[in-house]
Amino acid sequence: MLRPVSLLFGRITNSCHRTLPSTSCVRAMAKSKYEYVRDFETDDTCLRNCYIVVRLDGRNFHRFADQHKFTKPNDDRALGLMSRCARSVMEELEDIAVAYGQSDEFSFVFKRSTNWFKRRASKLMTHVASQFSSSYVFYWKEYFGEQSLLYPPGFDGRVVLYPSNRNLRDYLSWRQADCHINNLYNTTFWTLVQKGGLSNTQAKDRLSGTFSADKNEILFSEFNINYNNECPLHRKGTTLIWEKVDETLTKKVTVPKEGEKEVTVTRSRRKVVAHYCDIIGDSFWNEHPDILEEDSF
Repeated sequence: MLRPVSLLFGRITNSCHRTLPSTSCVRAMAKSKYEYVRDFETDDTCLRNCYIVVRLDGRNFHRFADQHKFTKPNDDRALGLMSRCARSVMEELEDIAVAYGQSDEFSFVFKRSTNWFKRRASKLMTHVASQFSSSYVFYWKEYFGEQSLLYPPGFDGRVVLYPSNRNLRDYLSWRQADCHINNLYNTTFWTLVQKGGLSNTQAKDRLSGTFSADKNEILFSEFNINYNNECPLHRKGTTLIWEKVDETLTKKVTVPKEGEKEVTVTRSRRKVVAHYCDIIGDSFWNEHPDILEEDSF
């Protein structure tokens, strides 16, 4: 008995459908063929119960500062821009408990308990570096006005782990001591050049082999400058932390039988706040005990 052609054709097509793999199946098979390359990735998960510090440094920033005619020895526009970029990073990554910066560098301290990006060092470092760099370009005009940004700045980063509060405080103390040493030298050097009439080479030779006391004496005896009275931002660097800040807002509300009226409301919110103070001694840490987490050993 002859069967209808349509029925026979239907059976043939159904048979073909059962024997051929689906498109998604083919893609999965092709993908799995190459997935072995993931085995080349190294595990860069940061050790638990340690503070993760991501430190950024400007790349070739002496040249960058000269090209953009930064004021010597300190350009408040540039320092303000650096702090704004650091605040942008902290607002993006709220597990950063404290950040410290001076000159062309900033250190970001992630909480010991953080699990951002599963504590992968490469993820943390690249996110901080990219957010900071893009913010530098984005906020440039806020601080430099119509002065053109001639080329994009570069920042390199590194990740270091510190297991205890003492280790972390010693690291931040080291960076602030570096700020003091560099700023005292630069202040004296540029004072000799700008007010003393020396050339750069002569000023360098004059300061060769001098100590902090010698530089303080040069500033005071020759130029009547007391270094301790210089701007705290320049001498101490910038420390950024999260604090609860009260804000007063005025908004319009409609009151029955009275109509629209203005009402003042006070609210508290967490905000990144800048401090220009000593962080080597205990005072700062006693005033802000919530920054550090208790040592677990």
